[in-house]
Amino acid sequence: MTHSTFLRTFRTSSLLLGLGLLATPWHSALAAGDAPPPPTCAKGEVYDEKAQKCVKKEGANLTDGNYAAYALALAKAGRAPEALEILDLLKDQNTAQALNYRGYATRKSGNVDEGIGYYLKSVAIKPDYAQVREYLGEAYVLKGQMDLAKAELEKIKGICGNTSCEEYEDLEAAIKDPSTI
Repeated sequence: MTHSTFLRTFRTSSLLLGLGLLATPWHSALAAGDAPPPPTCAKGEVYDEKAQKCVKKEGANLTDGNYAAYALALAKAGRAPEALEILDLLKDQNTAQALNYRGYATRKSGNVDEGIGYYLKSVAIKPDYAQVREYLGEAYVLKGQMDLAKAELEKIKGICGNTSCEEYEDLEAAIKDPSTI
């Protein structure tokens, strides 16, 4: 984690602590300017952003955006198999975001090669999607393919226009120290 990322996370964590929200497992995933991910619910439930509560996933009237954001929150909370179940509820499974999050949850489930396949499909749809480039680069790091990871880092630099965006900083840290993934 870079110093600037640490400071953003620290400030956000301090605010969340003051609001009594730090107990949610996604607090460390916040990025500058991002809305906080939804809190995670019990198995078999999803977070309804409109109602601001957990509801049963069967019959929930949620948007693909709600499901996708919740699936990513689950994967980041170490609940990747559940995240994949939530992604199965998406009406449109073939958006860049849906494929990226499926790749992330698949990779976090231990299937790095399969995750890379989803990332590459996402990149084909939206080549300038910095987050998928970051996650793809992390997958390459996990496979020891540092040349491919560094190529993704350069693509992120081009997308962001600099080296100070979160995706660049996170992938750069992963290349330097794979234990950060």
